Amino acid sequence: MRREARNFALQALYQWHMAGSTLNEIEAEFRAERDLSQVDIALFSELLHGIPAQVAELDQKITPCLDRTLDELDPIELNVLRIGTFELASRLSVPYRVAINESVNLAKTFGATDSHKYVNGVLDKLAKSLRSAEVNAARP
Repeated sequence: MRREARNFALQALYQWHMAGSTLNEIEAEFRAERDLSQVDIALFSELLHGIPAQVAELDQKITPCLDRTLDELDPIELNVLRIGTFELASRLSVPYRVAINESVNLAKTFGATDSHKYVNGVLDKLAKSLRSAEVNAARP
């Protein structure tokens, strides 16, 4: 249910990023045209509305961990990184390893061939600053 919510949220955020449709229009379209019966709707909605609301802050957190500019990132990679960053920064009930793993899975499903490796590296660096106590506690 949560994995599907992230899958649909990535697709919706990609649509928002590329087409510039309003979030409410995109959410209404997804609810009308897709089977969301097995989707955690609250998480889908939280990601869809929370990420654009914090996009400047999220991008600011991501940027120091990149080896290129945000503009050079593929739109799928960028939005996967935003989802992972949002979860690391705002959804503290989600363990950092789960947030990273879910983003890596999104990149494997929707991204370019090796984008999951890049996403993993960026979010791992980010977790060390956003979740330092949790990361340090998890390492022997």
